[in-house]
Amino acid sequence: MGTVGINFGSATSGAGFDVASTVTSILAVQQAIETPWKTQLAALQAQDTVFSTLGTDLSTLSTSLSSLTSFDGVLAEKQGSSSNTNVLALTSADTTAVAGSHSVVVTSLATTASNYSDSITNASDTLSGSVTINGHQISVVSGTSDTLKTFATAINNAAIGVTASIVSDANGSRLSITSNTSGASGAITLSSNSLADSSTSTAIAFHTAQAGVNAALTVDGLAVSSASNTVTGAIPGVTFQLLSSPLNTTVQIQVTNDNNAIETSLSSLVTAYNAVIKDISGQEKTAQPLFGSPTLALIQTQLQTAIFGGSASGSINSLSQLGLTTNQDGTLSIDTSALDNALNANFSDIVGFFQNTGSFGQSFSKTLSNLGNSSVNGAVSLAQQQNSTQETGLNDNISKQDASIANQKTALTAELNAANQVLQAIPLQLSEISQIYSAISGYNQKNF
Repeated sequence: MGTVGINFGSATSGAGFDVASTVTSILAVQQAIETPWKTQLAALQAQDTVFSTLGTDLSTLSTSLSSLTSFDGVLAEKQGSSSNTNVLALTSADTTAVAGSHSVVVTSLATTASNYSDSITNASDTLSGSVTINGHQISVVSGTSDTLKTFATAINNAAIGVTASIVSDANGSRLSITSNTSGASGAITLSSNSLADSSTSTAIAFHTAQAGVNAALTVDGLAVSSASNTVTGAIPGVTFQLLSSPLNTTVQIQVTNDNNAIETSLSSLVTAYNAVIKDISGQEKTAQPLFGSPTLALIQTQLQTAIFGGSASGSINSLSQLGLTTNQDGTLSIDTSALDNALNANFSDIVGFFQNTGSFGQSFSKTLSNLGNSSVNGAVSLAQQQNSTQETGLNDNISKQDASIANQKTALTAELNAANQVLQAIPLQLSEISQIYSAISGYNQKNF
């Protein structure tokens, strides 16, 4: 410990000295012990910031790649079109669909069974009797004032596969009963009808408005029957809606690979890769937190190796064949026109290039999982763990030193306050001694 002088002027002045500043001066040496610890801690925290950004960008890159390596990802997506949307509209083409052209002829549309009752002039008339619908008897409760509306509610509450409603026009009000299932399987059976208008003593009969019939169509020459005008399964992975059935009209359905979505995914991959490369290159100056970092060098080497690695798939053996080129700064550029041409010419090979065992996509994906912080064993994660261990030790040292300084400050303050009181009391003590001397000797210094 260094030497700290105490300046209190003349010992007999009674002025004493500044205890607080003296304690601060004495403990400055102890505070200085923490300086290298705090400097190292700040450096580690700066590294953590860069590692965190790098880990996030590597995760984004991995996510971008997974859209291409996943079997149900963007390379499996399909889009489709109809040559006559007045007859048939394509609803969707999922990942199980296969690119190709299909011919569809719509012979007839599916219909939904429905029945209606005779009209009654006054919709509020009280009803009586019952009707059996699809084997379930619906009866007017004796002694109640059931009307068409309440009777319709009773039918709906019975949950027998139909929906009842009231239709009103200039002729009066009718009970409409419509099947909840379209096509032939939704047929409605009405029997044992004794429903009547009690107010007029008139029987209420039911009539068939429309029978439930399946749609009839041919797909690539094969006859298909569909209970609904929304057809699924006739073309694997494709759903389409039947809208009309003009005579002898053939509609072409075209199912294609979704090149636009693939181009968007690869563009996202390029953007994410370039972000990681810029994270690394941004640390190449001496003032940067990760300058000379072995972790950064490892990530850079493995990325550059992986981007050109993986086995070929048919005619595709490199990203350059997909329109991706490497710039001088290590970033990538993409030519979407070249990519579109490659997709049209070698689609299945491109799928294999990303998804086959040992392919570029699978190899690159494995490399990324070993580099980021999504895994505890990733390079970034391990570096963060190492920094965290060092930071914990440094913070522990600083805390202990702070506690020691606080204890010393308390003790020094108490000791120096006591010494200061002694110094401040000296003039009074001298005065008392002088008075005693004068009393004994009769000599008074004030006379001279």
